[in-house]
Amino acid sequence: MSNILITNGRVVDPASGLDRKADVAVADGKVFAIGEISSEFRAERTLDAQGCLVVPGLVDLAARLREPGYEHEGMLESEMGAAVAGGVTSLVCPPDTDPVLDEPGLVEMLKFRAEKMQRARLFPLGALTRSLAGEVLTEMAELTEAGCIGFGQADIPLGNTQVLQRALQYASTFGYTVWLRPQERDLGKGVAASGPLATRLGLAGVPAAAETIAVFTIIELMRSTGARVHLCRLSSAAGVAQVRAAKAEGLPLTCDVSINSLHLVDTDIGYFDSRARLNPPLRQQRDRDALSAGLADGTIDALVSDHTPVEADAKTLPFAEAEAGATGLELLLPLALQWGEQSGAGLARAIEVVSAAPAKLLGAQGVGRLAKGGAADLCVVDPALEWQVQPDTLRSQGKHTPFGGYAMHGRARFTLVGGRIVHG
Repeated sequence: MSNILITNGRVVDPASGLDRKADVAVADGKVFAIGEISSEFRAERTLDAQGCLVVPGLVDLAARLREPGYEHEGMLESEMGAAVAGGVTSLVCPPDTDPVLDEPGLVEMLKFRAEKMQRARLFPLGALTRSLAGEVLTEMAELTEAGCIGFGQADIPLGNTQVLQRALQYASTFGYTVWLRPQERDLGKGVAASGPLATRLGLAGVPAAAETIAVFTIIELMRSTGARVHLCRLSSAAGVAQVRAAKAEGLPLTCDVSINSLHLVDTDIGYFDSRARLNPPLRQQRDRDALSAGLADGTIDALVSDHTPVEADAKTLPFAEAEAGATGLELLLPLALQWGEQSGAGLARAIEVVSAAPAKLLGAQGVGRLAKGGAADLCVVDPALEWQVQPDTLRSQGKHTPFGGYAMHGRARFTLVGGRIVHG
């Protein structure tokens, strides 16, 4: 592991409030110094960051890696490569693999394979119920020992409220966080957000109530159990209002929003464009505005890629039959920067929602921040670099994204994980 000196960059670390031009020295996998570099430091490699930002490595709370079980849609190798190419140094993978992450051995194997690749750090979510069937709770203590940082149902709604109550009671007792995608099982069976567009296209609609009913149920159970819950991929203005009220009440509730819901609306479906077949479905402009405001004021804690690689055969189907999902790991950084600029939230908040804030939710020490003595997980970003999203050139095995053809600003020039250059 070589000593690396990053010179002439603008260091932005939202966790400490640092934002100034400074050199960064990396040694033994850690940040040796920021700013004043002592004469005893000997750099074996120097990276010139002139005109670039030096920021903490991104932390993505929702990235499907498609292993085990869906290797035709993505491999650990390809998706980890996509992560570091996008500046993502830590990521959370949902438990909906095949087999489901409901056994400690599966979690250990996945973590071992990821560590062997020496790319991004992997934080698996364990299944809340066995086989995600919503009936029998998993052995959460054993899964935690194996490396799970929380428990969830991925995109599979938990229809039995009594099972959810028991899960939250158990999780509360042991201090575990439950990650839930708020979606009422029966109302959420459509393929597009309810509204004039879905009606005109003849697509089965998903009303905002599918989200708000689920959020209401979760909040009520949080009050009675004291459990800590993270809501995954909020999509509606009404949902944002519910979370804002629950946080004001002091409930231990956090949430995230996907790059898709933050930047796109239902009209981006166009004429049955299956690339915009997403879960949660794209909603109306007022929802997007509320999500943006919520992310800016801290109601929504983090921005996620919701990276879901889908094979070509599953997307080249009629809209309603196409598999939901889009690739996103390589788009998280530029879309965060774009949001920060266009919304007025600013650069520091844009970096915070993809680094320090999600790292805090994970409770992971040393990631999501740049601090002397801390892990050298960082990214050198050229914020002015303009590039066009050409799906075929993305590192991910999944080539489908509703942002195909879009012009982006900002890209990772170098990505370091544990002081090792993994991209650039």
